[in-house]
Amino acid sequence: MHGTDQLLDRITLTLENTATGDLLPVWIDVADNTLSRKWLAALNQLLADRYHLEKNYQWFGFVQSARNTEYICAQINSSIQAINAANIGYHIDDWFTPENTITTGDIGYNLPGGRLIQQRFNQLHRYFEDLQGTTGHMSEYYTRAGDVTRWHIRQLNLLCHEYESLVLSLRKEPYAPEWQRPSQLMCWLNAPRFELDQQDYELFGIDTINRELGAVYVGVNKAIGKHHWEVFQDEGRDSRVGELTTTTLRAQTLAAGDFDIEWANNPGAFPWQQENLQAFREWLRANGFDPEDPSLTIGHPQVAQVDLLASFGTEDYRTIWAKLNTHLNVVAIETTLARAEYAYNWTDSDYMYQQIAALKG
Repeated sequence: MHGTDQLLDRITLTLENTATGDLLPVWIDVADNTLSRKWLAALNQLLADRYHLEKNYQWFGFVQSARNTEYICAQINSSIQAINAANIGYHIDDWFTPENTITTGDIGYNLPGGRLIQQRFNQLHRYFEDLQGTTGHMSEYYTRAGDVTRWHIRQLNLLCHEYESLVLSLRKEPYAPEWQRPSQLMCWLNAPRFELDQQDYELFGIDTINRELGAVYVGVNKAIGKHHWEVFQDEGRDSRVGELTTTTLRAQTLAAGDFDIEWANNPGAFPWQQENLQAFREWLRANGFDPEDPSLTIGHPQVAQVDLLASFGTEDYRTIWAKLNTHLNVVAIETTLARAEYAYNWTDSDYMYQQIAALKG
């Protein structure tokens, strides 16, 4: 997005420092394209109808967050125990710790330490897929589970992705801090979905895997499953679709008023990223896909851009990250047509039950 682009709206996102009460307004300029018009209408509905903003699935790759590796592993184990105790016919014999999910050794470029043991989390995601089923075909385990057990099933998926992102940032912090991957996910429980159409597909493409600092991307892939890039990243360049740990490779055909803000630097100009994307193209061809087919909906369609200078007084990622790290709580969001406030937080002692109530509608 550029300064000459036509804009639909300016959104104000208010962040809070929970220790001091200090507020940080972040201004987001909405582009005018086919998808952003549908997305903004969906977002306005989420705000006007007071949908529940998901605060335990929001700040990814922020190494100073209280949601550290020990905390997330403990939450994974707690959900596994709850599922096992529910007697729904599915038992998980597994236990997650930082020690058995992160490689040991020296940390640095091409060094072995600090890396996620990806197979562990491919398996965790497979537990979730088995238990949940797919969109329109929920599993027998999920069907017979109660509300609390269903909440824990869902957590396996959310915690899996949160942990993957955090470990990547932790590994980059000591030797390449500029390549940490912080991002902000704005997801509402039970957000109504809408179908993407042919015009929307044109906003996708392999080049959109490279995300800009402060860019805002629509909440896509609302069906259960992983898209092609996630499968390539998780399963490896030698993987084949018929032999995947995941059972649900799918295109991104559904969207919602959800959105992501990319707070990381764009890696697109660097040879290592260009080589990675070239390997991805080769993986697609080897698996029978056309890398240039827009209907695969690969990548991230941009719908808006944070005004970095107005919000932070700079476009320097170090200053921006420093401010964000002390304001990891969304308390309000406002568009021209709607506003909502969010007084709760994931640290609330009854937060699980708040979410269960919201999921039940």
